Amino acid sequence: MDIGIVSNFVDEFSGGIGVYTHQILKYLHKMDSENDYYLIHSSQSDLDIYDQYKEIIIPKNRLVSGWGANMFWRYVTLPFKLKKYKLDVVHDPYELGPFTFNLPFRKVITVHDLSPLILPELFKGGDVLLHKLLLKKTIKNADKIITVSYNSQRDLMEYLDVPEEDIEIIYNGVDEIFHPLKEEEVEKFKAQWNLPESFILSVGGLHPIKNLPRLLQAYSLARKEGLTQKLVVVGGVIDGAQEIFQTLKMLNMQKDVIFTGVVSNKDLLGLYNAADMFLYPCLYAGFGIPPLESMSCGTPVITSCNSSLPEIVGDGALLVDPYQVENLTHAMKLLVEDEDLKNTLIKKGIKRAAMFNWKKTAYQTMKTYREVYNY
Repeated sequence: MDIGIVSNFVDEFSGGIGVYTHQILKYLHKMDSENDYYLIHSSQSDLDIYDQYKEIIIPKNRLVSGWGANMFWRYVTLPFKLKKYKLDVVHDPYELGPFTFNLPFRKVITVHDLSPLILPELFKGGDVLLHKLLLKKTIKNADKIITVSYNSQRDLMEYLDVPEEDIEIIYNGVDEIFHPLKEEEVEKFKAQWNLPESFILSVGGLHPIKNLPRLLQAYSLARKEGLTQKLVVVGGVIDGAQEIFQTLKMLNMQKDVIFTGVVSNKDLLGLYNAADMFLYPCLYAGFGIPPLESMSCGTPVITSCNSSLPEIVGDGALLVDPYQVENLTHAMKLLVEDEDLKNTLIKKGIKRAAMFNWKKTAYQTMKTYREVYNY
């Protein structure tokens, strides 16, 4: 069987979809020697992952530039050019796959979540419009839809009338790099980064769905009620960051909040281990990898009681209503004041996070390719 996987998000280091694609690619070639895999992208890459696979390079149209170039490549060039390759299965790890046409191979897409349809006010108009115009048709033409949680499965059935039997639930994993460090390793990392002795951590792109303005408001209230920790926020600017910095200025908290930008997994490991607690009051998540990463490192987590997050973190985290600022403030204070609760969450969090690994994700994805081909 010849299997194609669209890998452009790996090349672009593009957020959660890039992480997801890269992680399953790390394991597929190790566990499947029967089939041939081809990574489909638009230009040559020197990333190590391409040393393990065959490639199909389909260049972008030189007459189209900017944002439109990516869209034209995905929805016009890719489906047209892929017809000439004798592939048996093609998997696009992005929900708006190039499958709006009838194509001569089995088609698999991964739908991580439907947030642009469920909370359209948090996204750019173009993103929302594309999802409204293309998602239903893409799903209709797909032979199998992979999704990453039962919550996302319910959303697919409710919002897009997708039959349950067309959906395969395959959980994401946690990178094996994330684990508890020794105390001396943590202290060395703090010194290298010039970190405060005590701080609270939040990880995720600076996007409205991450709910950072309310997080900052809750943190400000907690500081007024005696909290002494600094706040460290990790993540690059994605969209709508202006409100975050306006809130920060309004609260006069510039000296208490540290924005690191994007960091490597190695540095993220140190930050998780060094933090007193981890906050993830996301307004909606199809899965939620950062809470599991923090739990793997033995750092207690506060996250939202909505969407997929209770399903993923189980009893290993403290759940709050992300729209209620006071609830988040109370949870922060509770973790500072209640040492027994903190230790319980650490133990349960490590145990819960151990249930998720990318090797299992890759294996179940490989099984899906086989089932689709033999259907």
